[in-house]
Amino acid sequence: MQLNFDRRVADSLPQSWVDRAPAAMRPYLRLARYDRPVGFWLLGLPCWMGLVLARTGSGLGWVDLYYAILFAIGAIAMRGAGCTYNDIVDQDLDAQVGRTADRPLPAGSVSLKQAWIFLLAQCGVGLIVLVQLPLLAIGVGLGSLVLVAAYPFMKRITWWPQAWLGLTFNWGIPVAYTAAAGTFDLAALALYAGAVFWTLGYDTIYAHQDAEDDALVGVKSTARLFGENSQYWVAGFYGVNAILVALAIWFSQATPFVVIPFTLYTAHLFNQVRKLDITDGAQCLALFKSNRTSGLLLVLTFIVGAVA
Repeated sequence: MQLNFDRRVADSLPQSWVDRAPAAMRPYLRLARYDRPVGFWLLGLPCWMGLVLARTGSGLGWVDLYYAILFAIGAIAMRGAGCTYNDIVDQDLDAQVGRTADRPLPAGSVSLKQAWIFLLAQCGVGLIVLVQLPLLAIGVGLGSLVLVAAYPFMKRITWWPQAWLGLTFNWGIPVAYTAAAGTFDLAALALYAGAVFWTLGYDTIYAHQDAEDDALVGVKSTARLFGENSQYWVAGFYGVNAILVALAIWFSQATPFVVIPFTLYTAHLFNQVRKLDITDGAQCLALFKSNRTSGLLLVLTFIVGAVA
């Protein structure tokens, strides 16, 4: 039975196509975060990074456009599936946190059974995308299931759930790189490690929106762990990211022209650090969302390396 009410979630876009969708669909679209599209970008962009890095010096072809489209579809399906699974596990906690209390499961606009069915449907789309890839990439992709399954529990057992998120959200790098190159080398490893530190930075910023509520319900995060020192930690994470991405560029023997977009990418990261005010939840959300631009600048960096 479809429950017939819908609530806007606190950090969703003020207006989006979700608000104009049929009423019966809206709770499911909110459950998969279609009203908060930045997550699709942050899951899809690492796939494109890995894909384009694998083509450094050899150029891009039509097959890469096909792969890029597949990874975009897969990112949408699997980010939606991951959010649905996360909300199934976290529905009791979400009900106690102001920003998440209006999510479909704690709000009661989707039942637990409906959420599980929706989760399986999204996983089915992700599987269809995955089997289009070479066999090695399929195997690497399946390896992400352990990371995804464990992620919602990390905030209960460690102060570093953002690190686990980094391992999970950037798994598209090894998948895409192995799909394009047929192997996984030092350049890909350096990029993947760097992306983990990128996520550590931006998700620490994001977590400061909930730091007070998280403390009340016992949820752990790097935002709570670092507290007033978060700005220094985020700067450190972004610094390590810049070093590791530079190593990925070095290992791939990319053209020197990549320095221009790479410099813009690094400047964008540290501009977030400069602006960060952990007491301003709206600003933390805006800085977090700006990482779509960071990711696009890094994709551009590797495109220059591939075609120049």
